Parts: sequence; structure tokens; C-alpha cells
Amino acid sequence: MAKNKRQAYAVSEKAGHQTSAESWGTGRAVARIPRVGGGGTHRSGQAAFGNMCRGGRMFAPTKTWRRWHVKVNQNQRRFATVSALAASALPSLVLARGHRIEEIAQVPLVVASAAESLKKTKEAVALLKSVNAYSDVVKVSNSRKLRAGKGKMRNRRYRQRRGPLVVYNEDNGIVKAFRNLPGVEIVNVRRLNLLQLAPGGHLGRFVIWTEGAFALLDEVFGTFDKVSVYKKDYILPTAKISNPDVTRLINSTEIQSVVRPANAKVQKRPWTQKKNPLVNKAILFRLNPYAKTLRRHELLRQERLKVQKEKKTVKKVKPAHIAGEAFLGTLFAP
Repeated sequence: MAKNKRQAYAVSEKAGHQTSAESWGTGRAVARIPRVGGGGTHRSGQAAFGNMCRGGRMFAPTKTWRRWHVKVNQNQRRFATVSALAASALPSLVLARGHRIEEIAQVPLVVASAAESLKKTKEAVALLKSVNAYSDVVKVSNSRKLRAGKGKMRNRRYRQRRGPLVVYNEDNGIVKAFRNLPGVEIVNVRRLNLLQLAPGGHLGRFVIWTEGAFALLDEVFGTFDKVSVYKKDYILPTAKISNPDVTRLINSTEIQSVVRPANAKVQKRPWTQKKNPLVNKAILFRLNPYAKTLRRHELLRQERLKVQKEKKTVKKVKPAHIAGEAFLGTLFAP
């Protein structure tokens, strides 16, 4: 849904092609890219059309028929809205989102309907201070920073955190009273927006309700057994679990009596040196204990071969000069 406010953008269809260029072909000692025709100017003979050319079109020119928006079913949008509303009533989720609600009385925070008649910003500040909710506005004011990127040039110069969301029933001046406070957003209870209840897809927006707006919730969204007055045939989705206290369920006697006892926690070292089992014999024997037996057999085999080689009789060969001298002695015998 956050994409559904985008506007289409594209380059001109004619951009880069508004010239009568034609390729010169081969044999001219220049690249085959189309060249601007004519003469009398530096432009003639220059390359055109290509995305690598000065004055040429971009690669894959952007078109306006891109899929800018995403359709989301109405029931899915409503489901997300009521889920975000439910999350805004859980202090843990509101705190996790970064809101300063440590000192407020309760969540959800409901103020008297007289707050809808406030007309001055100083009155709105006094109200927020009285319920200890102004620290969330101060947090937003301190978070205002210059935006990174080109959004600075496009009327999005600064960025800041989100503050409380004020929900009212009737506007008797409350919109003008709160609208100038940084990060504070004001919305009618009949027009609650999912993007305001869960900015950035994160549940747990800090919501300040007027008494009249809080009382009207059952009519706007209905209940588990009562149809909504403002949304045709809509009732709240059925709860997935009847008791959301999962910790109490797990620790209950009924569940603990049938589950096995917890295993001892094995502390794994965060980092261990990797050793090559082909080089490190200790690691090899740990991976394959039989490798030690194979190694022993190989050593014994080598010992046997060595002994056999030593016992083997070596045939003595007479040196060549001894045979030659014997022949000469026989030849010259008297």
C-alpha cells in the first residue's frame, strides 16, 4: 500500500531520436554507429541514437506504463488496519517502535472529549505535557536531520521520526491545535489509515484517543459478534488463539506434564580453527577411527617388505676387468 501514492515518470519517447542519422557502413575507418548527416556544423558526422553517444537516447527508456500501484483486497486492508489498532494497545510493541511512553498512565491513552475543542497549539502542548506524552514530540524534534540524497532538491529536505497519532471524533479545532507539532498526525476515527497506524510496516504506533473516538470504534469496525455500522457486513476477524499469554500456556501444568524434560544446553564455541584431516592425523582419526587401523596395517606391511628385501640374496657379478685379465692370461700362456 505504501507504493500507491507514486506518480508515473518516464523520459520522452522522442528523446535521442530527433535527428536524421544513418550509419556510414564499413570501410570508412569509423565505428558503424549512425552518423548525423549534413554539413556546416560540428554536429554533422557525430554519432547518434546509441546509449553510449552524446545526445543519444538512454538504454531501455523508462515508460509510464510501469506497474506503479499494487491492488490489495479490501478485506486484507481492513485486516491489517484492525491488527495495527490491536498492536497499538500493547505497550511492549509501542516501546519497541521507539515511542517515549515510559511515564504515561496507560496504553491505549484516552483523553477527555473536551480535547476536540482545543484551538491553540500551546493548549495542545499543555495537554500532552499533562499526560506525560510530550517527550515523544521532543524526540521527533531532536531527530530532524538533513536528508541524504537528491530528495533534498525535491521538497523533501528533512527527515524525522514519527510522533503520536491523535485520533478524534469531531473536529472542533483539534486539527489546527495539533497540526504544527513536529511528528504529530491527526486523523478522524472513521478514516483511520494503515500507513499512519503502522508506518514503514512496523506495528505499535503511539495513539492518543479522544473519549468520543474510542467509544466509536465498535461502530466503525464492529465486534466479534456485531456488524460494523460504517463498513457493510464487516465484523472483526476471529482471534487465532483465545489466550495470548503464551508463556503462561507453556508453563501450565497440563502442557508441562506431557512434554519431555529440557536437554542440557550445549555451549558451542563461537569460532574454531578449521584443520585439514588429510594433513592433521589427530583430526583424521577423530573423523574416521578406522583410519588408525589402516595406517598401522600400512606401516607393518612396509616393515615386512623391508625385511624381505634385506634377506634377499644378491647375485654377485665379477667385475669386467677380472674376466679380461683371465682371458689375456689364457691367450698368452706359454
